[in-house]
Amino acid sequence: MIVIRHAKAEPFASTDHDRRLTERGRASAHDVGAHLRDHGVVPDFAVVSSATRTRETWAAVAEETGTNCDVSFDDTVFTGSPDVVIDALSHVPAEAETVAFVGHNPTAAYLCHHLDDGEGDPAAVSGLLQGFPPGAIAVLDVATPWDELGAESARVVGFYVGVG
Repeated sequence: MIVIRHAKAEPFASTDHDRRLTERGRASAHDVGAHLRDHGVVPDFAVVSSATRTRETWAAVAEETGTNCDVSFDDTVFTGSPDVVIDALSHVPAEAETVAFVGHNPTAAYLCHHLDDGEGDPAAVSGLLQGFPPGAIAVLDVATPWDELGAESARVVGFYVGVG
């Protein structure tokens, strides 16, 4: 599973939901997608917040990874807690192997900490503990079916912050 915090967005728009990526944010999102592609981590399903900045982040990641997977654009995860995201992820098709979640902080960071079993890559966990900035990704190995996802059911095995 890949947890992606949307890339750098403009500070203001007519609504928070409508904030767009900045030029730096677009570059960072493309960089994250290239990083995933180069490491062979390509989503085959995605759950994406319905906000403009998460949609734009996903579009850049999808373009760079070359995926044309099914995507669920979900209004509930825009302002939802990690429990809301876990509920959305529990409805992912069982055959999906690599699922991307594109969302917002603090939910993205809390989700990673909630799912992590503490047995992951020390460098990745250390990076995550230093913060989850815009354009960051955490890669988790998930040990359960999607409909059984819960506390300590995954481990953090990668962390990367996109440059832009």
